[in-house]
Amino acid sequence: MINTFRKQFEQFTIAQQLFRWTLLSVPLALVVGSLVALFLWLLDEATKLQWQYTWLLYALPLAGVLIYFLYQYWGKKAEAGNNLIMDEIHEPGGGVPLRMTPLVLFTTIITHLFGGSAGREGTAVQMGGSIASLLARWFTLSKQDTSTLLMCGIAAGFGAVFGTPVTGAIFALEVLAVGRISHHALMPCFISAVLADVTCSAYGITHTHYHITFSNVMQSSIPYLHVDGALLLTVIAAGIAFGITGFIFAELSHTIKNYSNRWIKVNWLTPFIGGLIIIALTWLLGTRDYLGLGVTSPTGGASIVSAFEADGVSTFSWAWKLLFTAITIGMGFKGGEVTPLFFIGAALGNSIAVLTGAPVDVMAGLGFIAVFAAATNTPIACTIMGVELFGGQYLLYYAIATFTAYYFSGHSGIYLSQKIGVSKTNPQQAITGTTVRQMRNKRINK
Repeated sequence: MINTFRKQFEQFTIAQQLFRWTLLSVPLALVVGSLVALFLWLLDEATKLQWQYTWLLYALPLAGVLIYFLYQYWGKKAEAGNNLIMDEIHEPGGGVPLRMTPLVLFTTIITHLFGGSAGREGTAVQMGGSIASLLARWFTLSKQDTSTLLMCGIAAGFGAVFGTPVTGAIFALEVLAVGRISHHALMPCFISAVLADVTCSAYGITHTHYHITFSNVMQSSIPYLHVDGALLLTVIAAGIAFGITGFIFAELSHTIKNYSNRWIKVNWLTPFIGGLIIIALTWLLGTRDYLGLGVTSPTGGASIVSAFEADGVSTFSWAWKLLFTAITIGMGFKGGEVTPLFFIGAALGNSIAVLTGAPVDVMAGLGFIAVFAAATNTPIACTIMGVELFGGQYLLYYAIATFTAYYFSGHSGIYLSQKIGVSKTNPQQAITGTTVRQMRNKRINK
C-alpha cells in the first residue's frame, strides 16, 4: 500500500530526499559558517595590523617563502585549491584533504597581514569543500552524494563569506561547467548557503554595504522601451570591456604562474621574488591602495567603496589592482581572486562612467559583478548577486552587463578545472567536456 502510494505521489519521495539533505546540510553549514566567521574576523584584524604597521609589507617576501614551505611539507594535493574541489565533484576520487582548511585559512591571513593583494572567496570555498569531504567520509556517502555535498560546501562558503546566500547556491551549481547548470543539487546548495550565512551572521559578523543612489535608470523617451536608451548602449559597451578585462585577469594570472615556474628554478624563490615585485610597485606608485582586499582604504584612497563615488578612484586604478593581484596569486600567495575582481570591476566602471557621462554608482555596481562574471563564467549567479547587494531596481542592467561580459571573456577563467558545458562561439562545436585548462593550452600553443 505504502509503495503504491509513493509511486502515485512522487512528492512523498521528494519530501524524503529534501529532509535527508537538510539533515546532511545542517552540520556542514554550522561548521562552515563558523569557520568563515572566524576567518573574516581574523582577516579584519590582519588588515588593521597591516594598516597600522606599514613596515609589515617589507616582510612579504619572507611570508611568501613561509607559505611555500607550509604547502611543500604539509599541503600535498591541497595545493590545487579550488580546482581540486571541482575535480572531485566531476570525478570523485581521493577526496579533499581536511588539512586544506587550516592551511588555506592560515596562509590567507599571512598573505593579507603582510600586504599581498588577494581575496577571500577561495579560502571560504576551500574550507567548505574540505569539511564537506570529511562529512562525506564520516557518513559513507556514495560518489554522487559526495559530489552533491561538495557543491553544498562551495555554496556554504561562498554564501557566508559575502553574505549572499542565493548567489552562493547558484554559484555552486553554475561554476562547475561553462554554459550549463545542473539542478540536482539546487535545494541542498540553497539550504547550505542560507544556514551558513545565518550561522556566520550569528557571530556578529557584518558585511560591507554598497549603495546605488541613481534612480532614473528606467526612463526613456522611446515608446515601449522601458530603459534609458543611452544608458543601455553604454552598458552594452561596458559589458564588452568588463568581459575582456576578466579575460585579461585570468590569462595574466595563469601566465605569471606558468612562466614563474619555468624561469625560476628554485621554487621557493617564486613567492620571494613576487613579494619584492609588490614592494617595488608600491614604491613606484607611491600608494598602498592596491594592497590587501581593497574593500576600504584607511587613507581615503582607491577602494571598492570609493569606486562608487565620483573621483573615488583614478583612471587606471582597475589596471593597477589587476596587476597587483595577478602577481600575488600567480606567484604563490594564497587567498581568492573574487574581492580583487570586485575592485577591478568597480574601478573600471567608475572610469567608464567618467568617460561617458553615465551614473558613476550604476557603472561601478555593474563592473563589480560583471568582471567577476567574466572571470568565473557565472553570469546568472552574478546577476543575482547584484540584486542581493544593490537591490532589484537595476536587474535588467545587471543581466545585460554580466551576460555580455560572460560571452566576451571567451573560453577562459580563473578556475582551470571548469568544464565546457556549451561552447560560447558555436554550440555545435565539439568541445563539450573539455576543461578551461585544455582550451587555454590549445589556444596558447597554436
